[in-house]
Formats: sequence, structure tokens, C-alpha cells
Amino acid sequence: METVKTIDIFYFSGTGNAKQIALWFYEFAVKKNIDCKVFNIAKIGAIKPENINPDSLILIVSPTHGFNFPKITLDFINHFPKGKNRIVLMNTRGGLKLGRYVTPGLSGIAFILSSLILKGKGYKILGQIPFDMPSNWISIHPALNENSVKFLHRKNYERIEKHANKIFSGKPDFLAYRDLVQDILISPISLGYYIVGRFVFAKSFYASANCNNCGLCIKECPVKAVKTVNNRPYWTFNCESCMKCMNSCPEKAIETAHGLLIGIWIINSVLLAFLLNNLLKIDIESELIGRIISTLAFFILLWFGYKFQHILLKNRFIARLISFTSLTRFKFWGRYNSIPDSK
Repeated sequence: METVKTIDIFYFSGTGNAKQIALWFYEFAVKKNIDCKVFNIAKIGAIKPENINPDSLILIVSPTHGFNFPKITLDFINHFPKGKNRIVLMNTRGGLKLGRYVTPGLSGIAFILSSLILKGKGYKILGQIPFDMPSNWISIHPALNENSVKFLHRKNYERIEKHANKIFSGKPDFLAYRDLVQDILISPISLGYYIVGRFVFAKSFYASANCNNCGLCIKECPVKAVKTVNNRPYWTFNCESCMKCMNSCPEKAIETAHGLLIGIWIINSVLLAFLLNNLLKIDIESELIGRIISTLAFFILLWFGYKFQHILLKNRFIARLISFTSLTRFKFWGRYNSIPDSK
């Protein structure tokens, strides 16, 4: 068992959860006089073999999106050069406070898929460790209050010291194995989100009438998915739904288009049934073919609907009406950003 002397930490983070995990491990590494470096995946280019210390322990920290690592993290891992380093994979999952306990999330195929890729490149997987940091997916639920966030931060900080002591001494740490059965069962949702779901959520963000065109969402997007169209922010299908833009907007102008998504779903269901049954007289017996046709029709309608909504948003009165169809416009829904340790 070889004690760790150098560590390279690579992280991707939208609202700061994974970054916080990376910085806490860095803190404990420094306390043990271990040479440690931290890299933001979104801001570094391709990693070349000569830039990797063959003796370094490599930590990769990323959130899970749809029970899988987001595409930017998977692309980073897929393009990582071949090597023989020891690697510890970590993820941040949507944690919630329930009394004095933390509700655990699920990792899905995040660890399974990444481990297979890295093993194929020659690396040794030393650990797979999930962390249940505050859930930040405010398109789905209201933001957690500050007391809950503080509680979850303290719990994870305490856990990190224990895991750091273990992996820094060279011991394996596969805490994720205790959720293996659930993660395998949830894998179809992971694949479905990666193939289909993430593109739907990519078209769920828009800038309301409160937008002052400061350009921060465009500048700070980790995957450059936001661009200017008709003099206002426009989200492309490259969006990872990392929530950085929505949670960082100083005007809280970025909202989720709940009304648009529900409207497209209703139109798609009614229109498709009418076209197939009444006009084309087609009876689709295969459930799989029916789902494929329905999904394609939904995406086409969503693409046109999102573009049409973007044009309507130029009118401030209509923009405010659209805003009332989004839960994220209301104050009680809130926003989330990882809090500093000083709190």
C-alpha cells in the first residue's frame, strides 16, 4: 500500500458543490503536506500525457445530471490520456435535510461508465465516493434554505476528512458499492436522460423581462451553450443544465419555461394522435415505434416553440405574461449557490 505524495484534482461544477468538494480535499491534502493541484475541467484544454505526473493520485469530482456524469465530464474522461495512475471518482448528488439526517441520492451509471473508460486506458480505480451535497436543480424544486445548506455542508465536510485520511494513505474506498443495486436499476433513466432528457432541459431556460443584457450568463457558461439572439440570451442544445446561469444571474432573470414545456407536451399528445388516427389513418401497433415518433415530434415542436417564445419575449408585456407560467419567477422558489466556509 503506497502512501500518496502528489494529488491532481479535476472538477466540473455549476453552482459550486463539486468545486467545494475539490477544495475541501485540497485543504486536507495541504494539512498533510501533500503536493496538490486543483483544475477546473471547464477551463482547461486537452490533457497531454506529459502533463500528468505518473505518481500522482488523480481525483475527478463532478455532479450527476440525470443519474450520470454530464457530457462535459464524460468527454473529459474519454479524452484523458492513457496512464497507470490511481484514480478516485467522486460525484455530488442531490442531498436533502430530513431532521438530523441527509437523504441520499443515486449515482446511476456515473461511476460504472467512467470506471470502464478509465480502466480501458490503463488506470487503477482506487475509489468511488458519492457526496450528498445540497440539491441545486431548482427547475424541479424550490431552493433549500440556508440552514439546510449549512447542515449539508457540515455533514459532508466531516465525511471528507474520513475519506481523505483513507485514500491519502493509499487504501481503496468504494463507498458507492453500497448503492450498486439501486444504481443499476436506475440505469435506464440515466441512458434516457443522456440520449433525450438533457436536450429537453436545455430548452427550458429563458431570460425574462428582468434581463438587463449584462451578458454574465453567456460569459460564465462552462460549456458556452448560451449565445445572443435578437439581443437577448438564447440557450442552445449544448446546455448541460448545470444551473450556473440561473443561480448566478444578478437580476434573477433566468427562469424555467414550465408553461412552454407543459404546453408542448399537451399539443404533441393531441396533435400527434389527431394526425395519425384521423388524417393519416395509421395504427401504430409497436409501442417502441410509437414512442420514437412521439419523441421526435416533441423535439420538433419544442424547437419551434422555443424559437417562437424567444421572439415573443422581445415584447415586455408578453414576456411578463410568460414569466407567470414559470414557478421559478416567484420569490419563495429562490436560487441556490454553494456557501463559503466562513458561514
